[in-house]
Amino acid sequence: MRARHGLQGLLRGLRRIEPAPGDHRSPEVDSELLLRVLCHEFRTPISTLTSLTRALADEHRELTSADRRAITELARDQAVHLQILLRDATAGTGALALAPQSEPAVPLAGILREAAALVPARRRRARATRSAGSCPVPAGRTRQVLVNLVENALRHGPAEGAIGLYATLRGPGLSILVTDEGRVDDALLAALRRPAPAVGMSGLGLWIVRQLVATDGGALRVHRLRPRGVALEVLLPVVHPVR
Repeated sequence: MRARHGLQGLLRGLRRIEPAPGDHRSPEVDSELLLRVLCHEFRTPISTLTSLTRALADEHRELTSADRRAITELARDQAVHLQILLRDATAGTGALALAPQSEPAVPLAGILREAAALVPARRRRARATRSAGSCPVPAGRTRQVLVNLVENALRHGPAEGAIGLYATLRGPGLSILVTDEGRVDDALLAALRRPAPAVGMSGLGLWIVRQLVATDGGALRVHRLRPRGVALEVLLPVVHPVR
């Protein structure tokens, strides 16, 4: 079984949130946020598994052997993720407060293939430089970040619009772009600026992504594309290549 996807570290951090000066919210707010994060993180692997099984069952969708291998690997990882979430949720908040396990580092190329497998081939655009593809990244957190961003693009972008995944080295860091043919609107900008998520599920996925990226010393940025489109850029520091 692969290492857990980094959610325990995020949940553990949420339990330590201190109210801002003048904020008189009760401690129960943290528990509510924990529950919303869990609900969101249950939704992502479930929708991912639904998309993957639909792709395998679609007789009109041509799948290469590489596609099938990526789909199988991502389905396995998402099933493990669900098992961990269910175990931790049923064990109670004590289990959620355990220190997170360290993440193994793997080359980015494999995780890009798995995330790209969520997108139908006719809509998929994927490219990574050799140096970026060989960069080691935390396996669980990076997979969770890219799956969340691709699911967001599938959910909120145009129904038949292209979705891209691109990776390159930029200056001292690794740049990973997830693009779609939607637009940069006020709701997206607000979700990327909030220090804490809004009430409900709106913008929660991007907030979770920001926390996971920040865990590895990275950042999440948004760019308008021309003539149309939006790109969410994950910036991560580069560590020594996997050998």
